[in-house]
Amino acid sequence: MKTATYTVKNTLGIHARPAADIARFVGKHKSEVTLTCGSKKASGKSVLMITAMGAKKDAEVTLTVSGEDEEEVFAHLEDMFEHGFYED
Repeated sequence: MKTATYTVKNTLGIHARPAADIARFVGKHKSEVTLTCGSKKASGKSVLMITAMGAKKDAEVTLTVSGEDEEEVFAHLEDMFEHGFYED
């Protein structure tokens, strides 16, 4: 299991497009992914749950990845967080 906490960098936060990008990527892999923002948790496969977390710019999101392809999944999601979901 890999866990890390990231600060949301992009101006609009985790809105529909980044949530869809996360869910689409996670859906193609076997690992379980959970995102946590404050008291809200979301499955990495659910666009609705990710969006409903309400992660705005500068919010802290904890990413947890567990499974047989966790290294690949974690590395890609880490890159997305580090580069503001490629928006800014």
